[in-house]
Amino acid sequence: MKKLLAIALILVMALSLTACAGGGGQVHRLVMVTGGDAGTYYAFGGVIANVLTENIENVEITATTSGASAANARSLHNKEADLAILQNDVLAYAVNGTDSMAEDGAMPELRAIASLYPEAVQLVATANSGIKTVQDLKGKKVCVGDAGSGSEVNAKQVLEACGLTYDDFEVQYLSFSEASTAMQNGTVDAAFNTSAMPNAAITELANYTDIVVVPIDGASADALIAKYPFYAKTTISKDIYGTDSDVQSVAMMAILACTTELDTDVVYNLTKQLFEQNEALCAHVRGKDVTLASALDGVTVDFHEGALKYYKEAGVNVG
Repeated sequence: MKKLLAIALILVMALSLTACAGGGGQVHRLVMVTGGDAGTYYAFGGVIANVLTENIENVEITATTSGASAANARSLHNKEADLAILQNDVLAYAVNGTDSMAEDGAMPELRAIASLYPEAVQLVATANSGIKTVQDLKGKKVCVGDAGSGSEVNAKQVLEACGLTYDDFEVQYLSFSEASTAMQNGTVDAAFNTSAMPNAAITELANYTDIVVVPIDGASADALIAKYPFYAKTTISKDIYGTDSDVQSVAMMAILACTTELDTDVVYNLTKQLFEQNEALCAHVRGKDVTLASALDGVTVDFHEGALKYYKEAGVNVG
């Protein structure tokens, strides 16, 4: 009996030690779903996980690969993950159970923590095509992305805001890497792509062909954002692809998200360190985009209470 009691006492002590660390607080072990192992979501997600783990007591975050935005929303909803990076339009669709997430049903418990960086709608044309505006696409051969892809959805929305439809030009359904080859061969004049900047395929194209980055700006951009408020304005710097000047465009935003079930204090600390450890986040090029000034950009769903607490303390107007 004494031996059994001793064993029981040891087990209780072991469980207590496992549950506690750093002054007796509960250790929160969190899973962050990101994207494919060759993409920005996974690479930058890994940096975010490491930086937050190193700077928040009793929080350990593991970044894992995933099927990106739609799959990540489902992982949060199914309690298979605690944190996720996903595109802001998909987050809005998931919360409301609409558009591409309609078959899944509404996931009202999903919450935003912060907007991380822009995934710009990049409309690129060959210099010899004569295309300088979206209106100049009329009568041209234009790639809108793979059929049903995020890039194609964005292309349709941009064209709608500019008063154009697919009837105005010859539509090509290709990935941007395929479109890049076609543009080099002269069989495609322009192509849409939604991605973080720089995009490797556009960089490669610019090395072989003179290109123009076509602006999406002015009244057309305003109309687009008015109808689809998950877009935000962005700048494609001339330094990114070696073009003649900076170009204004629009972007979706990569969002760090969670659910209402994640502890308020934990989310407060995550949000606080996300912005206070910016230098460490710059171990990845997208770290420079994580700023308080853009923390709310493109977010159309509710923020987690923990994030709101930090923003109010930091003087960010959350409305």
